[in-house]
Amino acid sequence: MLNRSQQLKKRIFDILLSFIGILLTWWIVLAAWVIASIETRSNGLFLQKRIGKEGKPFYVFKIKTMKTSKEPGTTVTTSHDSRITRSGAFFRKTKIDELPQLFNVLLGQMSFVGPRPDVPGFADRLEGDDRIILSVRPGITGPASLKYRNEEVLLAKQKDPERYNREVVWPDKVRINKNYVESWSFKKDIDYLVRTITGAGYE
Repeated sequence: MLNRSQQLKKRIFDILLSFIGILLTWWIVLAAWVIASIETRSNGLFLQKRIGKEGKPFYVFKIKTMKTSKEPGTTVTTSHDSRITRSGAFFRKTKIDELPQLFNVLLGQMSFVGPRPDVPGFADRLEGDDRIILSVRPGITGPASLKYRNEEVLLAKQKDPERYNREVVWPDKVRINKNYVESWSFKKDIDYLVRTITGAGYE
């Protein structure tokens, strides 16, 4: 678990980098929002409840990449999902849809590196030693995110994507994220960021 000094160092880094990131990419976010609004015929900004630090819920900001469906859906999305728009597929592939999360980082709800914030029903149900994952802010990227960079493609190959996610992917993410928190270092955070930007794989 991170001590106070490590938490402060990580937070200062997040504030500085998110501020710079917003200054450099605001025009991309604006353009993506306009395109998403036109294609989905709704507000192009998507807000979804996620579980944050200490298990407290917050709303993550993303560019909308899917059409609204009246049918009851699932929180598991595959690359074959018919709700994904043309621009949405591009935004997902390039991660442009996640740029608004820079504001989540600046607000202190997220970090650049950490466990991905999950919808209710997963992280908030962690028990025992696994709850150490909730001691840090969820991240835009991290070791589990790198390993499952193509998660939607992987799930699309499964007969029962939701079950595979629950029984295979999620437990593996818990293992990876638990190790991340227990062996945290600023150097590793930088490495995960570099791997995310360059498209390098998970090790």
